[in-house]
Order: sequence, then C-alpha cells, then structure tokens
Amino acid sequence: MKLSQIVAALGGELRGEDRDIVRLAPMGEATAQEITFLANPKFRSQLGSCQAGAVIVKPALADEAAGEGRSLILVADPYLYFAKVATLFNPPAAARAGIHERAVVGEGARIAASAEVRELVSVGRNVVIGERCILHPGVVLGDDVVLGDDVVLYPNVTIYHGCRLGNRVGVHSGTVIGADGFGLAWAGDSWFKIPQTGRVIIEDDVEIGANTTIDRGALNDTIIRRDAKIDNLVQVAHNVEIGAHTAIAGCAGIAGSTKIGANCTIGGAAMIVGHIDIADRTHIGGGTLVSKSIRNADNYASSFPLSTYKDWLTNASHLRHLDQLVSRVKQLEKALKDVQQNKDAQA
Repeated sequence: MKLSQIVAALGGELRGEDRDIVRLAPMGEATAQEITFLANPKFRSQLGSCQAGAVIVKPALADEAAGEGRSLILVADPYLYFAKVATLFNPPAAARAGIHERAVVGEGARIAASAEVRELVSVGRNVVIGERCILHPGVVLGDDVVLGDDVVLYPNVTIYHGCRLGNRVGVHSGTVIGADGFGLAWAGDSWFKIPQTGRVIIEDDVEIGANTTIDRGALNDTIIRRDAKIDNLVQVAHNVEIGAHTAIAGCAGIAGSTKIGANCTIGGAAMIVGHIDIADRTHIGGGTLVSKSIRNADNYASSFPLSTYKDWLTNASHLRHLDQLVSRVKQLEKALKDVQQNKDAQA
C-alpha cells in the first residue's frame, strides 16, 4: 500500500515521496520498498546505513532521519505506530462461518451463525458461542461455557465447565482455563480434596499465551479484567484477580487469592505468593519473589545480581551468617556508645 494510505488510516505526517510499501522490516534489513521505525534513540546511529524507503520517527528526529530519497512518517509514538502498521499489513483472519462435520456439539449449545467451529472441536452441553468466533481444531469447551463475540481459541485450548470469556478474547494453543485449584485439607493421614466450585471469568480484550493455566475459584471466581495480557507458561491459581491492562510475562507464577491491580507489569519468572494485594501501576522485575503485599506503586525487584559460581558461593556463605553479623554490629555500637558516654561524663 502507499504511504498516503497508511497515514489516512492511522494518522501522522507524511514527509517525502508517496511511495509504495510492501512490508515492514528491521532497520538493518529494510529495502527501498519497505518501511521501518526508530523508537529507541540509541539506535539512531543506524540511520546512516539504513536502506529503508520510509522510516517512522518522532518529529524531533526528522532532519536526522531524512536520507536521500527517503520518506518519513512523523508521529509522537513510533513504536505504537509500528504496531498499528503491522496490523494493517497482517490483519487477523476472519471467521469462515459454519460448523465442520467432524466437530461434536452437545445438546442445547447455541452457536452464532457467523462463528467458525473447525474439525475435531468438542462443544459441551448448553454452551454459548458468540458472533464471529473461531475455534481451531482440538478445542474443548466444557458444559455451560459462554464465549462473547470475536473470540479466537487456537488449537488444543481447553476451557472447563461454567467459565466465561468476554468479547475479543484470544487464547493460544495448549492453554487450560478452569482446571481445579490446588485446594486440599489434611485429614490426619491423607489429603482431602476441597471442591473447586467457582469459575474463571475473563473480560473483554484479554489475550492469553500458549500453555498457560488459569485455575477456577474455590468458592468465588478467578477473574481476569479487561485488556490484561498474559504470556506463555504462566500459572494463575484459584481466586486470583488480575486488574485491567496488566501485562504478565512468561513463566510467572501467581499463588491463590492474590489480587493484582490495574496497569501493572510483571516480569518473566516472577513468583508471587498467595493472599496478598499488589497496588495499581506496580512494576515487578523478572525473577522477583513477591512475598508480601505491595501497597505503594513503584518499581520492585529482588533478583540477585549475576556472578560466577565461586563468587556466588562466597556471598551465600556470608549470607548464612548475616544474623550473627548483625548481632555483633549491634554489640559494637553499644560498646562504642558506652565509651562515648564515659568520655562525656569525665569531661
């Protein structure tokens, strides 16, 4: 498409020739028929050798980015604009209405005529599937599941009974929504399983990565609020609530009954204990262990700095004696204080 078509659809200011563009490309690989972007100023040194026909940049970098014969699109946020251009060139697939003859549909299910249910899908009893949904092969929906409009479930997604997904929810392959939470009571000689009678409620515009698990609530529901984004291989335990617009990176684990606020970011492999609250707009670094509630929004991290094994072993041995060291320091401080008081008294 032409640059003018992109600007007409997304806004921004076109500067230079209105050329045809065939795709997006990284700055170091883009050719004269491709468009790239500069979002991070530390990569501005690459502009000199960049062969892209067009660059998306901030207005402040326009003069620097304007190479010979190169067009520019000037915008306030090049990274966001790049994402929107990528969507223009790669629009999501539309549903091909119909139910494949090799799908299995339970009694009482209501499936919108515009929805696409592909081969080897299993739809339980009394399920509701909204307009333009796409269910890829191998999807399993338990009884009484409700899907809103424009939901996309990729291959082998499993949604247990009674769970509800809002509009425009995307769930990637292998994810399980609504499995039992880890609820057990010790009976003296064995574990007694506590029935998990809640549901999982997922609001509009949520996206969930591959092989993620979201457990159903024990009594109340597990809730994922609107526009939350959850990466691959994330564990969300029973009765967790994740706030609107919160993003959680891969391999994070969230224990039961934790409430995470809105507009938070949680780095990969972060571990969050159960029964705590995390304030809105909190940012947690990758690999961080969150062991208590966070009441004040800020950036938090607890990862130990990378070191050689030898250095790590030395530091770890010192940490084992940290309590003894603190006691000795307190004794020394008291002794110094007593000496100073004696000197003052003699003076």
